[in-house]
Amino acid sequence: MIYCVVPKPLADELYPKLVEHYQHEDNVTVIVDRREFDRRARQGSSVAKASAPEGSPRRVIRDRRRARVAGDMPPLARASS
Repeated sequence: MIYCVVPKPLADELYPKLVEHYQHEDNVTVIVDRREFDRRARQGSSVAKASAPEGSPRRVIRDRRRARVAGDMPPLARASS
């Protein structure tokens, strides 16, 4: 399923045109974005700020892989032929 998402400010102009354009495509659905605010924004503002003010919390990306065992790998025994 493919969703063609139309922003709310452009919905009056674009939505009918896109629905008509994709009417024979069973795999495409045209929808209007109804979100009122950005859920990642701390204050719930409708537009995310371009530059975060100083001291604001930032998203932290952590490496979730298992930590490597400390130390060196012991030498491997040679195979006899």
